[in-house]
Amino acid sequence: MILNVFKRIPLPSALLLSAALLATAAQAQTFSLDQVTARAKELVEQPYRKPVSNLPPVFSSMQFADYMKIQPKSEKFEWRDQKTPFKLAFYHQGMQFNSPVLIHEIVGGRMEEIGYSTDRFDFGDLHFDKESTSHLGYAGFRVVYPVNSPGKEDEVMSVLGASYFRVIGKGQVYGLSARGLAIDTAMMSGEEFPHFTEFWIQRPASGDKQLTFYALLDSPRATGAYKFTLTPGQDSVLDVQARVFLRGEVARLGIAPLTSMFLFGPNQQSSRRNFRPAIHDSNGLAIHTGSGEWLWRPLNDPQNVEVSSFEVTNPKGFGLLQRGREFANFEDLKDRYDLRPSAWIEPRGDWGKGDVQLVEIPTADETNDNIVAYWLPAQLPAKGVPMAFDYRIHWTMDEAAILKDEVGWVKQTFHTDGELTQANLIRSFDGTTALLVDFTGPALAKLPAGAQVSPQVSISNNGELIDAKLQPNPAINGWRLTLRVKVRNSAQAVELRAALLSGPKVLTETWNYQLPPRSDVQRTF
Repeated sequence: MILNVFKRIPLPSALLLSAALLATAAQAQTFSLDQVTARAKELVEQPYRKPVSNLPPVFSSMQFADYMKIQPKSEKFEWRDQKTPFKLAFYHQGMQFNSPVLIHEIVGGRMEEIGYSTDRFDFGDLHFDKESTSHLGYAGFRVVYPVNSPGKEDEVMSVLGASYFRVIGKGQVYGLSARGLAIDTAMMSGEEFPHFTEFWIQRPASGDKQLTFYALLDSPRATGAYKFTLTPGQDSVLDVQARVFLRGEVARLGIAPLTSMFLFGPNQQSSRRNFRPAIHDSNGLAIHTGSGEWLWRPLNDPQNVEVSSFEVTNPKGFGLLQRGREFANFEDLKDRYDLRPSAWIEPRGDWGKGDVQLVEIPTADETNDNIVAYWLPAQLPAKGVPMAFDYRIHWTMDEAAILKDEVGWVKQTFHTDGELTQANLIRSFDGTTALLVDFTGPALAKLPAGAQVSPQVSISNNGELIDAKLQPNPAINGWRLTLRVKVRNSAQAVELRAALLSGPKVLTETWNYQLPPRSDVQRTF
């Protein structure tokens, strides 16, 4: 990522302003996304040069626990001596973060590199030759801002590794990540991870509520220029302007990619005893199509890599959400999954034809991100022709507000064995798969008494719908839809869709669910 800095120059008198000051002021105002775009265009015409590691063994072989001991000193934060509420801290190189990124500041018309210094870091009980760090640099940076209370310095953004970044708002903890670009995700040829290699940071003034930064992206098959504007708050917002160039053939170009983790939850329970009812950073993909339809796709931890595509022209929004974030749904005091934000992307302008694509990757534990979602353009331009994508990312814990009360939404999905109640009142499992879907929201709560509500359900050819039962759910002021499904071939997926209607009027988003293929191997968590 990169930051852009403009400093207002006081003018005692327009008549006394020298030509030198005029030139300096003009220079301060000219740094823009256009300059970074020109760099990216120049870069795309050149052969790719892979970053070279400069790490000594003591840092390259470091384990995660030791790497986390290297923390920035608060008294050495960049802008510590400035009146701006924003501060910058830096990540030290180590582990896989083995090549430095260039970080510049622009202030008063000057562009200067922020030089590396060991004095900025507390290394804890780590022991190494101080001389071995003299040629090192920064792996990334953190943005600090008093988002929770005045005077309290909270980390609100982290920029570290490839083109990854994370943002949080008030009362939130880090969860899912975003990144600049995704190339050939889940392809047999292997995924390519572009890197932000250089950043420019704009020093904000004392009253500024936003921080603007720029980034130069590079990879074997793409380059890019990015402008980011961060607005911390109850919901932190990140505005992104991306200009991407291709230098090689790409099968899947993921725009505005999000990366998250789903291990288990009510729709896919753990087979091991665990006091946590769920472990996930996100539990569903939401899409607002160009035609106005709302879609909800609960996430899975599949046994094999699964790729799902949703054809959408000019999407109004999509994101990976954490619904049902009550603490009782997680019961985890250490990792606080209930406080991890959702990320909702709102495209700016028309993105044309394409797909929102969801990739689900098997994982054995919660340390691996196994969920990816992005926009996949239907057509890609020729080499050197820029692609422009502007969008806003909301980092929020108010998932209901995303739908703006337009429709009801899925509060939770349960996946269990189908059952029937016998004459003796004892439940009997009948060999089917049961899915219970709870719909809620103002659109349902405001229905008049006696309103007729009916489900609209469809199922793919590999499944047979045995029964669909809809009943009021007064506990959530909504409705519960219970489906019993027979799977014809467990080695193939079954796709289901359901929504609630009142006459011809659609009351809810469309629930899209995949029963993923099952292998003979029994997986455990």
